[in-house]
Amino acid sequence: MIINNINFIFSEIFLSVTIMLLLIFGVFKKNSSNYVYNLSIIALIIIFVFNYNLLNLEEKLIFNNSYKVDYFSSLMKLLIIISGIFVMMSSSNYLKTIQIFKIEYPILLLSSILGMMIMISSNDLIVFYMGLELQSLALYVLASFNRNNKLSSESGLKYFVLSALSSGLLLYGCSLIYGFSGSTNYDQISINIIEVQYGLTLGIVFIIVGLAFKISAVPFHMWAPDVYQGSPTSVTIFFAILPKIAALTVFIKFLYVPFINLIDQWQIIIIFLSIASMVFGSVAAIGQRNLKRLMAYSSISHMGFALAGVSVGTNEGIQSAIVYISIYLIMNLAFFSCLLMLKRSDKYFEELDDLSGLSKNHPLLSLSFLISLFSLAGIPPLAGFFAKFYIFLEVINNEMYYLAIIGLLSTVIAAFYYLRIIKIIYFDKEKDIYDSNQNTGLKLSLFFSTIIILLYFIYPSVLLDIVSKILII
Repeated sequence: MIINNINFIFSEIFLSVTIMLLLIFGVFKKNSSNYVYNLSIIALIIIFVFNYNLLNLEEKLIFNNSYKVDYFSSLMKLLIIISGIFVMMSSSNYLKTIQIFKIEYPILLLSSILGMMIMISSNDLIVFYMGLELQSLALYVLASFNRNNKLSSESGLKYFVLSALSSGLLLYGCSLIYGFSGSTNYDQISINIIEVQYGLTLGIVFIIVGLAFKISAVPFHMWAPDVYQGSPTSVTIFFAILPKIAALTVFIKFLYVPFINLIDQWQIIIIFLSIASMVFGSVAAIGQRNLKRLMAYSSISHMGFALAGVSVGTNEGIQSAIVYISIYLIMNLAFFSCLLMLKRSDKYFEELDDLSGLSKNHPLLSLSFLISLFSLAGIPPLAGFFAKFYIFLEVINNEMYYLAIIGLLSTVIAAFYYLRIIKIIYFDKEKDIYDSNQNTGLKLSLFFSTIIILLYFIYPSVLLDIVSKILII
């Protein structure tokens, strides 16, 4: 029986063993950073293949119903794994340049990915919390990985303190739910809930607060701009993409499996988080001069759109949120890959003014910037337009017109600062030429993400067909 169960969690076991072996290998063999880094990418490719094979399997509950392997969890794991592969492929040169290319870096990334995979498949509050903490512990260290940089140390400390607070609130929420429902298992909680209880509602609120922190939704966003700016850029890419996918998945599973009958209790909270994030993220980004900081506020706004899909309360709403997060990860990958290209004399540049007149000397890089920024702004026919279109469609179909109007207004506001960057790239006075000798992984990452954004409109139903199989309710 246990052997059968192990087959379904082969990816998690394989990743755990890989982390331990790589750690031992890295300690005992000197100058092994390259080997460890490449082996980490190979390990992620192996578990990608295995998880891909799990897509067609029937829903399976294992380990006393605390761990669920189904189409939804397998798909979200695939998104995380492929994002992790591309982040690592694009980051190696950067890490070497700023002299933080160490064995610990890929191991911490793998540990965080393992935590996210456990979170995604969790069907129990205890398993979910265990995955969350595994993910967070690795992220604390990654945020402050560049110890020589004061901003990096500050960002790590800030993330640690605020994340510890959110984890505490989340744990308190879990204990309240256990106390009032008599179980930590999602399926059992939904059976045990007979009537609305204030303690139960309070528990849901606390858990939503903890998860909102992880996706940097307003008003729990205060860590994001500083951490995005202070962290090494390779870590910022990781922060911008992977934890968001994991947290949004848990949001969906937590609200729709045990508490679908209490939708009246939590829907208004999600709507508030959505509206506040969309508006604040769009407005606050206008005054930013640092590109990573600007993208932090941009990600807050984008998470508002994803939560709008979650708040609808239908399968179609959930599907639109997943489509949104899938396209969001591609757009962010394209933008940050462009940012990693801004290197001159072993120094990386990340201020708005550093893009001045980029098109004169780097036409292809400028075009990639243009495509990714237009897509982030939601300009048709790029992928970002379809992402927002699906969200608006579901919101309007469910007569939540105010959400659509606010979303549209925040899109218009956001378009301003995206267009300002494009204006600086194409019309300002050019600066010195940036280095062209970038690593192959970074070029591949930029090429694939830009092509997907650009050509998505040719066959947009591919992603919809994949996502339409997800039926939570």
